[in-house]
This record gives sequence, C-alpha cells and structure tokens, in this order.
Amino acid sequence: MPDKRHAPGKLKSLKIAVLGGDEREQEIARLAVAAGARVTAFGFPWPEGGVAGAALAPTARDCLQGAGFCLMPIPGIASDGSIFADEKIIPRESLLSVMADGAHIILGKADEGLSEAARRLGIGIHEYEHDQELMLLRAPAIVEAAIRIIIENTAITIHNASVCVVGHGNIGSVLTRSLIALGARVTVAARNPAQRAMAYTAGAEGLPLERLNEAAPGFDMILSTVPAPLVTPRLIDALPSTALVMDLSAPPGGVDLDYARRSSRKAIWARALGRRAPVTVGASQWAGIARIIDRVLEGKAG
Repeated sequence: MPDKRHAPGKLKSLKIAVLGGDEREQEIARLAVAAGARVTAFGFPWPEGGVAGAALAPTARDCLQGAGFCLMPIPGIASDGSIFADEKIIPRESLLSVMADGAHIILGKADEGLSEAARRLGIGIHEYEHDQELMLLRAPAIVEAAIRIIIENTAITIHNASVCVVGHGNIGSVLTRSLIALGARVTVAARNPAQRAMAYTAGAEGLPLERLNEAAPGFDMILSTVPAPLVTPRLIDALPSTALVMDLSAPPGGVDLDYARRSSRKAIWARALGRRAPVTVGASQWAGIARIIDRVLEGKAG
C-alpha cells in the first residue's frame, strides 16, 4: 500500500539537508526529493550520476544553509562529537547557526554537545534510535550482514556452534531467531527476566548477566547488541582463545575491542550494518523521518 508520507509534493517548499551517513542516505535523499522537498547533501558517498533533484553541497555549512530540517545518520555520535560521515563533521553552534530559524534536526541519537548547541540556537532535536517499528524494519538487513561477518571470520559452522547474544532488544531478538534457524545453540544474556523468557520461547537459553563470566568458557562466539560495557576484559579472558567477539551496538559500544584484540581473539566492531541493503533500510529510515516531519508540521512534536 502506498505511504501517504511519500506522496509527491507533500513536503513542497521545505529545504532538507541530508548531512553525513552512507549509501542509505542516498535513498533517503531520493525519497525526500520525491516528497517535494528541496534537498542538499554532504558527507556521504555521492553516487555516480548523483541523486536526481538533490544538490551536492561543497561543504557541510553550505549543505545546512537555510535548511528547515537536517537529517543526520542513525549510527551514534563518536566520542569526539563527530557524526557518522565520510569526513569529520562535528555539529556545534558555529555550523548549525546557518540553519533557518526554528529549524529541526532528526537523527538516531544526539550527544550532549549537539543537544546543547541546538538548545542555544532554538533548534529542535528529534531522535529515532528507539523507534521500535523502524528498528524492526532495519533488523533483517543488519542480521544478514552480521551473519556474513560471522561466516567470514570463523573456522566453524554456525550450525551447532555455541553462540552468546548479549541483549534481547529489537536487533538481538531477530539475530537470536536467525541463528537458531541456522542450527546454532544460542544463549541470550539479558538483565530483564522477561527478555530471557522471550529468548526461551524462541528456542534459546536465557542467562542472567551476572552469570555471563562463568558461562563464557563454553562459547564459540559472543555477539553484543547492548551499548554498555558488558563484554569486559575479565569476560574476554574467560572465552576460548579461538572465540569470535563482535560488537553490533552503537557508540560507545559494549565490548572492550582493544583488549579483545590484544588477547589474540578475533574482535570486530560491526557498525553501520544497515548499509548492507541501503535501498531497503534507507526507505525504512525515511518512513520514520517522514513521521517526525509530519508531527513537526502539524505542531505535535516537542
């Protein structure tokens, strides 16, 4: 069924800046143009032949000039304040000040520096990292990419492997079901008893987080989906030396990857996996963005 938020002309007269990201932002820019917006772009891979109707700006400042909305990437902001982009972009007052009066920024999650800069300038911040519908629509692409990485970085099959998934949220739950379907013996480590029970109904073993260290010697791989420091040096030391350690969470991440690498274990930060299917994932992200824009235009957004 066609989505009315994608109707041609719906966003006519709006200037939208798409700043940072990856191939997913190409699709987001295309759909914004299709909805009638005037779109400028900067900081993500520009396709050969461009994006029809969108203008590639020479700098981030030019991209934001006069924009009523700025769309930043869904991956979390790095510790230095930079957004996910193909060059360093740190959105602070000096950069954001060129946006239109009463502008809005839509992104996965803002850090304190961006939030404070926006507050000083009167710019609205709208986060959608915890939009459950959006996250579930993105999950298949992320899980497909994660499985590819597992296959490329292990000497065993997923079938009959002992896999620990840390966290049972939107991504963790879809990952768990997919691994079980491939024949893995899955343990889900989660703090919430209800999440452990949900994992049990899917065919996994539920494990309280406080028992993770004692169970670690039995895992062939541990996959963290929680952006909190749960996979610690002590836990890593308890894993087999051949174990795969993978962090699928947003910055600041949930795994001490530097320590894992020093311990000679294969350690991977599997960030931005949604780019594995940029058209599908970009469209799902645009659906979430369009809902936010609708609420702002209708005066229903904070």
